[in-house]
Amino acid sequence: AAPAALMSADRDRFWARVGAVLTGTAVAQAIPILGSLVLARLYAPAAFGLFAAWLGLAQLAAVAATGRYENALALEGDGEPRRTAALATLAVVAGAGTLILVASLLVLTVGGIAGVPLAMLLLFAPTAVAIATSQVALAWAAGEGRFGAMSGMRIAQAAAVTGTQIVAGALWPSAGALAVAQLVGLLLGLAWALRALPLRSGAFPARARMAAFWHARRRFPLLSLPADGINTAAAQLPLLVVGIRFGAEAAGCLALTLRVLAAPVGLLGSAVLDVFKRDSAAAFRERGECRAIFDRTFCVLATGSAVVALALAVTAEPLFAAAFGERWRLAGTMALWLLPLFALRFVASPLSYLFYVAGKQHVDLVWQGLLLAMTLATLWASADARGALIAYSAGYSAMYGVYLFLSCRYSRGCT
Repeated sequence: AAPAALMSADRDRFWARVGAVLTGTAVAQAIPILGSLVLARLYAPAAFGLFAAWLGLAQLAAVAATGRYENALALEGDGEPRRTAALATLAVVAGAGTLILVASLLVLTVGGIAGVPLAMLLLFAPTAVAIATSQVALAWAAGEGRFGAMSGMRIAQAAAVTGTQIVAGALWPSAGALAVAQLVGLLLGLAWALRALPLRSGAFPARARMAAFWHARRRFPLLSLPADGINTAAAQLPLLVVGIRFGAEAAGCLALTLRVLAAPVGLLGSAVLDVFKRDSAAAFRERGECRAIFDRTFCVLATGSAVVALALAVTAEPLFAAAFGERWRLAGTMALWLLPLFALRFVASPLSYLFYVAGKQHVDLVWQGLLLAMTLATLWASADARGALIAYSAGYSAMYGVYLFLSCRYSRGCT
């Protein structure tokens, strides 16, 4: 009876922590969704499309800037070991940010990029660094179990970005205004993070200790970085390809679709992931498996995914038209095409952290490579946007099925 009681207590603590994170995450996710009701009336779809493509590239650069070392923070011990790891990761971000800035300046010296405003080129490197730094701060807070501070960071950043974009849209409704507002909002969110995390407490770790962390977690830049870089590129390709093949207006509608459909994934999925990282890593250190944690998490995520998918299947088109205006009805249609993909992503994304916990980054890299090939093939195979996005959704869904199967095996300690 004692082991059963212990497992029940662990389960209750797990979901209590998820609930605490979920409350803050719900607010953080609601802010941009509600803000979209205003933004969709301030900005044209073409401006949204250009900004979304620019932001996607900045997010890809941010992935490279961290070396994915932030995903190793939950694997470190509490306190000083994790603080050393976090500061070592921020040092990597600083070095990579310098390289991104130099590359941006080189692009400017050769005349820039046709159709992209100068402001967006100038802000590219600072935005990528700000995104990367935010990722490190959130990973540090999650690893330490400081879920209240982490929720505060998310809410502050969401409010700052959305509020600034609304103000900018009222004054200067363009893709460049969205980019300026994005960076200002990120910096305001980081200012909150500086208050919430102990960045200045204690002496700065010796370079030898930081180097020891970089060496011990070298699989992250060697394997996880290319895997996550491919994943981020695959996630941004639909916007880029749709924009190139079917126009900026179609890309703008797709950008709004992705923004809205990502909300449920970001809401419960990220809340579960923040707690799942810490608990699964601890279980693997103790027992070499985390089957019970995986099973209960999977059941809740699958149930939530089914409920959200059914609701959107019935309401997507009229909901988008009513909420954002008739010119955005196509975004609701696209939501129906992409619904299977997001339903499975809702379940698979949090549980895929097991690839890191089990040391299977090499398998993840292969999977991501196949995902990129599938994405390119499906998006270019059809002559119209409908066929391209439906094929993309079906292919991505099949890949997520494989991802879930492998995650389940690793939770059992299988190799």
